[in-house]
Parts: sequence; C-alpha cells; structure tokens
Amino acid sequence: MTQWTLGIIGGSGLYEIDGLQDRREETVETPWGAPSDTLVRGRIGDVELVFLPRHGKGHRLTPTGVPYRANIAALKAAGVTDVLSISACGSLKEQYVPGHFVAVDQFIDRTVARESTFFGPGMVAHVSMARPVCSRLSALAADAAAAVGAEMHRGGTYLAMEGPQFSSLAESRLYRQWGCDVIGMTAMPEAKLAREAELPYATLAMVTDYDCWREEEEAVSVTNVLEIMGQNSALARQAVVKLAETLSGTERTPSPDGIDTCLDYALITAPSARDPELLAKLQVIAGRALQG
Repeated sequence: MTQWTLGIIGGSGLYEIDGLQDRREETVETPWGAPSDTLVRGRIGDVELVFLPRHGKGHRLTPTGVPYRANIAALKAAGVTDVLSISACGSLKEQYVPGHFVAVDQFIDRTVARESTFFGPGMVAHVSMARPVCSRLSALAADAAAAVGAEMHRGGTYLAMEGPQFSSLAESRLYRQWGCDVIGMTAMPEAKLAREAELPYATLAMVTDYDCWREEEEAVSVTNVLEIMGQNSALARQAVVKLAETLSGTERTPSPDGIDTCLDYALITAPSARDPELLAKLQVIAGRALQG
C-alpha cells in the first residue's frame, strides 16, 4: 500500500504537536541550496509528516528571501507525496473575517523578485497552473480544519504580493475590484514550484486582518497579525493532526487532478538539445519524467 507523506510548510511553532511520534530533525541540502531550516519529521498513525518552517525558526527570512526552490526540492527529496501550506493572509472581502480559514483554490501572482521555476535554458518546461491546487488535498484539509472548529471558506482567490511592506490603500482597493478574496506574501512561487515537482499542493490561509481597505478598521500591522495568528495557531495544529488521522490507514492514490504526472505534458526541449548539467540538477524534482 502506498502511504501518505505530508509536507507541512508553515510557522516554526506548527510542528509542536502533541502526539507526534518518532520526532526527529533532518538537515537537507539541495541543488538549489539549503531550505529555510532543518526538516522536522514525525508520524501520526501510519502517516509521515515532514514540517518545514517557511521563514526559518524565529521568522528570520523575509517573504522574498525564502528559498522557495530549495524548500520544495527538500520536501521532494524527503519523500513527501503531498504539500499543505499554512500561512497568514489579509482579507479583501467583508465575509472573510479575521480568525477565519480559507482553503484557497486560485492565485494571482504579483511577485516580481523571486525565482519561480526549476527549469531554464537547456531544459524548458511549461506546467499548467489552470487549477493550481490539488482538489482532493484542499477538500481534506478544509474538512479537517472545520472538524476542529475553524470557520472555513472553501475556495477563494489569493493575491500574492511581493512585500515585505503591506499594501497601499489604492492597491488594496484595486485587488478588491479584481475579485480577489485574500492577500498574502508567500504562496507564490511556492505553488508553482510544487506543481513543477509534481507535488499535489493545497493552502489553508488564516485570515488575520482586513488589509487596509476597510476604513472603519485599523490598517494592518504586525501587532494585530500576531495577535490573530496566536489564536489560530492551536487550530492549525489541531487541523494537521485531524488530517493525518483521517488519512491514516488509507491508501495514497495519485491526485485526481493528474498532478503526479503533469511533467509528461510539460517538457518541451528536444532530448538532443538538453543541458546535461541542468538535467543532473533536476533529477531530484523531475527524475521520473526525465527518465521516461
């Protein structure tokens, strides 16, 4: 039976979970450098969990400075089968109240200063991002969060901004006009890279504020973000445990969205024109497709 190995990317306190068995730390190096921090591994039932603090322990990395490629490559090398991202976000709609959770299903990428692909000259690939999250994993994560008491919104568009500054009022109003639901700084290029690595990916975004568009509310600040984050952290940990318990004892089958084999339809460079050095580097994330 193929078992689940869940990669969890989130805050450094996320892996302080009661009931996590066989807890151990693992240092990983990838062709794209070191990930944000050491991986923390453990088990709940027969589900392996691999935690990675996105900003490093103590939140020492800016959103732009997060080594996104190394993080995804490290999880892939660690045998992760599916990736759940948990992160803070701002609300762009009245009904997305601070303290609520959103199972995001679409993204608009407004980041400009981050490496967003593993591929490049000598090995070009174009993966589809039409459906950027795994529908199965997203539904399972939303069910788990709702089961432990989180106020859930299923589906939503996440505007990924560069940061580290928060939005201007004009930007916040513009994103609302675009129909965006929440805004954050870390889901991109994380979701794109997970797709290139053929890793089903889902995001649970925790609403911490109303950005700055809601004039009767105080504009977003680190102080109010941390306050709501503190309240949500316990629910996030409980949701991870519930998800692992739900999956324990079940067989892990390929994503219904075809993500596990998406590179079969993405590689475009002719074999004779492929760069051997880049091919060697890509083995960790695309070895299955490159050997085909």
